[in-house]
Amino acid sequence: MAGICCYIGASSKICFHSRQIHKIRCCSNPRNSSGKGSPQLLKLAVSGVTEILRLFSFRSNSRGNTMNYDKKDGLSISSIEDVVNVLKLDFENAYFVTGIFTSEIYAEDCIFEDPTIKFSGTVLYSRNLQLLVPFFDQPSIVLQKMEKGVNCERNFVSATWRVRTYLKLPWRPLIIIDGSTVYDLDDEFKITRHSERWNVSAVEAIGQIFTPSSARPND
Repeated sequence: MAGICCYIGASSKICFHSRQIHKIRCCSNPRNSSGKGSPQLLKLAVSGVTEILRLFSFRSNSRGNTMNYDKKDGLSISSIEDVVNVLKLDFENAYFVTGIFTSEIYAEDCIFEDPTIKFSGTVLYSRNLQLLVPFFDQPSIVLQKMEKGVNCERNFVSATWRVRTYLKLPWRPLIIIDGSTVYDLDDEFKITRHSERWNVSAVEAIGQIFTPSSARPND
């Protein structure tokens, strides 16, 4: 969700506009998959697509649509254990695929990144998640492990997870990503960085979008 924030929604929504399919397909060209420049090209492509999608959604947002994150009145965060408990609840709510997360535990200028995109701002993260949700079909996210620790005298929480979802495209691709997220905390236990890593390369992840579900194992 970064949140995957994220290759699935950006690419699938552009695929919805058929004239743009070939632009994304080029990113999964096998000749480019092993080139050192491919990841940077993908990052530029996904960033550009996301900006276009935000322009498409600007009108609906300007009509008073609320952000799809969870505001909890009176929520008090005073320890790393509090952050862990809230994150576990957000995973129970499958926040990557529902767009519902607890904004109070994030700094307003929190940095969100994954292998394809990087940006700052919790409100922007919420908007990006909203771009993804309409394209998910039978989505799920399983939290496999969550740990806390200290790195360079800074607290952090790490989580490993699996996302699985079909996309609402004619060939109904199946997306499966095993990944991890590191949540860096400041002195007030606010998340200042939400950093994702995946078990597949960015090129392989984008390639899943163009693989019919019938052509891959249903694992």
